[in-house]
Amino acid sequence: MAGSASVLEDGSRLSQLDRGLLRLERLMALLCGLAVFSLMFLAVISVSGRNLFNAPLPGYVDWIEQAMALIAFLAISYTQRDGGHIRMDILVGRLSGRALWAAEFLTTLAAFALMVLLVWGTWSHFDRSFDFNAPLWSRDSSIDIGIPIWPAKLLAPIAFAVLSARMALQLWGYGRAFVLGLVEPVAVPLVQSAAAQAAEEAAHVGDLGDNGGQR
Repeated sequence: MAGSASVLEDGSRLSQLDRGLLRLERLMALLCGLAVFSLMFLAVISVSGRNLFNAPLPGYVDWIEQAMALIAFLAISYTQRDGGHIRMDILVGRLSGRALWAAEFLTTLAAFALMVLLVWGTWSHFDRSFDFNAPLWSRDSSIDIGIPIWPAKLLAPIAFAVLSARMALQLWGYGRAFVLGLVEPVAVPLVQSAAAQAAEEAAHVGDLGDNGGQR
């Protein structure tokens, strides 16, 4: 699994692009969180309507299907930036120096190639659903209340394109680290040791305690 990771920054062009893309990733992650909250809100409305008025929210399942695209895809690039996806740290953690950066570069390159193919495939899937000449620009819709499905299908290639851009920056970072023999490159997730993770968690808990005491 992925452990705790940190991403270093400096004044280089690579780091500037990293921070610029991070702003977009944070916005997408926020939308993902709002989608989760919205599902909770809709569940309360649907259950309350069923129990109090025997009238659940119309199209509740349809709205869930639409929100699933937001929840599943929008935050994946943000997680990739921080090294939060599943990875074999037990193997990669044994490497160091150029061997580590070479391994990271090759695995990221393989994932990048897959994501580029997924961008192409999911865009084709969206294109089959979207039609300017059709009602609501849609060739298909949800079963219950007829919500157009193309907006949800569009989210997949958008999210995968942002993830591909993130991986391209990380390939740049890993390649730069390999060529220059860097110890702590910027714009790539650096996996922290167990001691560093424990120290960071202790500092975080200490900050929370100090804030609580001040209240």
